[in-house]
Amino acid sequence: MLSFQVTDMTCGHCASKITQAVRAADPDALVAVDLATHRVSIQPTRANAGDLADAIKGAGYTPVAIDDPAGSTVAAVPELRKGCRCG
Repeated sequence: MLSFQVTDMTCGHCASKITQAVRAADPDALVAVDLATHRVSIQPTRANAGDLADAIKGAGYTPVAIDDPAGSTVAAVPELRKGCRCG
């Protein structure tokens, strides 16, 4: 399971755009989004972490890989931006 902190994901539409972008890179991936923690967890089937991060970036967001999916260690998380980036 891969996890990314995406602090600029602020609403359901953002989550949908990210999910669509991940599935474009890996159609059979399992994607779980937690808006409250700004976390995207992915169980890839074909794509690697770099490809999935690039897909999220391509959708207009800033993914930061999380070393510990349990949440105790998050490296270099950018500050939460105000406003929604999706529209």
